[in-house]
Amino acid sequence: MDEHTIEGGVSAADVAAAHQADLATQGAYGVNYLKYWVDEAAGKIFCLVEAPDAEAANTVHREAHGLVADKIHPVSEHA
Repeated sequence: MDEHTIEGGVSAADVAAAHQADLATQGAYGVNYLKYWVDEAAGKIFCLVEAPDAEAANTVHREAHGLVADKIHPVSEHA
């Protein structure tokens, strides 16, 4: 799960466009951006991503739109 903070807030529409750019770029790096969550007023974005490593996930963001994550938290799913 990666975390972004955008000073001054962020619009859901801008995040949706960035996510679409990630989807168009991710295949070359073995990355799969699955979901994202946005707090527009706080400028917080969280992206759930499957990736071979943190650098591959950030490479997709960097190439797709330039907004690399501030933090990456390794997580695993449990029922």
